[in-house]
Amino acid sequence: MAAAERAVVPWDSPEPLIGPIGVPLVDLLDRVLATGVVVSGDLVIAIADVPLVRVSLHALLSSVSARVPAPWADGGPL
Repeated sequence: MAAAERAVVPWDSPEPLIGPIGVPLVDLLDRVLATGVVVSGDLVIAIADVPLVRVSLHALLSSVSARVPAPWADGGPL
């Protein structure tokens, strides 16, 4: 696709930006997997201000590349 045929996206336009700019889900997912993201949260179920159940979530989302060696000498903690 030649440069003249390429569709103009809002951030490539010489005019000032008006309104919100959307990010395609594929681009967002690509960036998240390339850099990684940590998801963390707590859920507490309580009755009359007495905590009964606590659930903690800690997750790391990232991609794996064969070109990047593991930081551990034996290949990993598992």
